[in-house]
Amino acid sequence: MANAGQIVAAIRDMAANKSLSHEEMNDLIRDGILAGLGRIYGPNVRAEIEIDERSGEIEIIVLKRVVEAVEDPSSEISLEKARWDDPTFEVGDVMEIPVDFSAFGRNAVMATKQRIVQRVREGERDRIREEFSHRVGELLSGEVQQMERGKIVVLLNRARDAEAIIPWKDQNPRERFRQGDPIRAVLKKVDETPKGPRLILSRADPLFVEALFKLEVPEIYQGIVEIRARAREVGGRTKIAVSSRDESIDPVGACVGLKGSRVQAVVSELGGERIDIVPWHPDPETFARRALAPARVSKVISDTSRQVITAIVDEDQLSLAIGRNGQNVRLASQLIGWQIDLYGSREWLERGADARLFSEPQDDSMEMADFPLSELDLSLSALAALKTAGYSTFLDIIDLDRADFEKVQGLGPVETEDLLRIIDELTVEVGEDELEDEAAATASGDDGADAPAEVESVKDRESAAGA
Repeated sequence: MANAGQIVAAIRDMAANKSLSHEEMNDLIRDGILAGLGRIYGPNVRAEIEIDERSGEIEIIVLKRVVEAVEDPSSEISLEKARWDDPTFEVGDVMEIPVDFSAFGRNAVMATKQRIVQRVREGERDRIREEFSHRVGELLSGEVQQMERGKIVVLLNRARDAEAIIPWKDQNPRERFRQGDPIRAVLKKVDETPKGPRLILSRADPLFVEALFKLEVPEIYQGIVEIRARAREVGGRTKIAVSSRDESIDPVGACVGLKGSRVQAVVSELGGERIDIVPWHPDPETFARRALAPARVSKVISDTSRQVITAIVDEDQLSLAIGRNGQNVRLASQLIGWQIDLYGSREWLERGADARLFSEPQDDSMEMADFPLSELDLSLSALAALKTAGYSTFLDIIDLDRADFEKVQGLGPVETEDLLRIIDELTVEVGEDELEDEAAATASGDDGADAPAEVESVKDRESAAGA
């Protein structure tokens, strides 16, 4: 049988492999020996265990209290037996019985080994639980250990003792892996099982795409660019919405990279899956326009109470907005968190003939076509000043107020008043009679207090310009 020094050396090697501290190793040895003593003397045995750091020798002393009548042999000894060793013993004294490790029988050695192994496993489970419980959403790398009933068992590079799997539902159906292949996945959650914590990884979750961008885009890792929303259909398409904390940094450009290098690295990891990157916006209508990219949206109407966006696109943009099997509009809806009802312009005009089909007034169903500022009744100097400032069409100035016009060099007070008057004349004002008609036509709806003023139709605009 191996001596105590050899056993301590073996335990030290195991402690080094398991990344255990010196104190944890000594505690393991004491606890294991105490379990072995329990097999020899009984479950309530008490002992003092000292370990020589240099030689590795172990000194074991079992402690028993001297009593008149023994009730627990594991922790008590009769006065008669105690006085065989030393006649000076009295009731209540503690007798010290030295024990040599070589006296351990097979059962005691097995109990010592089992306790040490159990403690090591418990320590590993606690360490894994503590290390990974706060790392959900992080990218982990390893190699495929085996394929087991549809799931991929992963041997992690930096935590080889951790049990990590990729379930079938968290795999990309277009990908195939073999044993020994390198693999990366995002930590989705940490499950508790009877055998300890199990790491659930995913290559299908939108978090995987976010983790890849965090790896490839330094601005995301540093917190300058933030991924505000994400939607994914694994193997097909992903949409992400990004924003920047620094106005000088374009969030979309940062994610795309020079000549598309950054986004191409992510696409390559995803096996060619298409990625749409759009700028995030707090306004649902603006966000919906961007989320439906690459389609161009002509008009957007929002119903805040029901969180429904009605989007109208030209006929040549309709199939692009819908996407293959409705994928584009479906992902856009998931991205903004609102339902999107998509209409082609022809269908929208046909439905718009009956105002009762919509909660907004009928005039809201069409936007004015844009036209040059030269068609307005403005002086040449005013037109030249506006052109220098970058304004060339009516829709360029429709949202400007007095303060904006006063900042334009070359525009005087008279020209500013003329511009504000023209904008007021060419925009629709909803009167009380129209509101009453709308209330009669709809059983319920918004009071319109928060609805933005809309531009009138092309026909009305021409009439106003002619007047």
